[in-house]
Amino acid sequence: MSNLYLPVKAEIIDIIQETSSDIDIKTYKLKLVGGEKCMEFMPGQFFEFSMPGFGEAPFGFASSPLDKDCFEVSIKRVGLVTEAIHNLRPDDIVWIRGPLGNTFPLDLMEGSNILIIAGGLGLAPLRPLISYIFHSENRDKYRKVQMLLAARSTGDFIYKRDFEEWAKIKNTEIILTIDRPEEGWDGSVGFPHNIVAEMDVDFDNTIAVTCGPPIMIKFVSAKLMELGIPKNKIYTTLEMRMTCGAGKCGKCNIGRKYVCIDGPVFSMEELANMPQEY
Repeated sequence: MSNLYLPVKAEIIDIIQETSSDIDIKTYKLKLVGGEKCMEFMPGQFFEFSMPGFGEAPFGFASSPLDKDCFEVSIKRVGLVTEAIHNLRPDDIVWIRGPLGNTFPLDLMEGSNILIIAGGLGLAPLRPLISYIFHSENRDKYRKVQMLLAARSTGDFIYKRDFEEWAKIKNTEIILTIDRPEEGWDGSVGFPHNIVAEMDVDFDNTIAVTCGPPIMIKFVSAKLMELGIPKNKIYTTLEMRMTCGAGKCGKCNIGRKYVCIDGPVFSMEELANMPQEY
């Protein structure tokens, strides 16, 4: 897009109900209309989803950046704007602007093992990174990929349709964990900062990426540093208080940084130099 302040039209071409619990998350597949070129983005970037009469909100891209026909976003029903989005149907027209923000350091990650730790909806902004790494043209650039995917319950996992396909890719390990035991569940049980300490990870040669609830990010990053991964090799993506996406409203300002334009991707080394309010 030539002007990030002007939204463009997009059509909803599919809607997927992700969760079966009281946490309502849906994935929307969107395609630009009206002669607009495909919106190109990289893993970690986000866009503004505008609903006339209700407002707009930022959401991370949740599909492969190599898919040039359409893109996906996963949205939890939590307030006025998301309630309006959840009432949409296929063929409805919406407005979007982007891409916005920075990206994961894909070049710096080459040649390293990759450890991905996601909690709940935190898997959404990491899904483009996973898709990019697993693409046939990119997979050999990265070493072992380990994923620790956490959810409150089995009904809270998103992208379950992807798990089996990801597990088939060479040199890949996926561990699923839920907070409490459930009947019929034979996966791990426990919080991710405890589970990761039990994993067979080469902490000396690994770059970690984590996203989820703020308390999860806090405990997971602390545990990873305790296990030997330095701050500059642990990345997360934030959405804290982002509104305009262009560094003008000031709501996501932290010290000298703006989450929307300096982020949303930050290393723990960068966050350590920010005020503690993040």
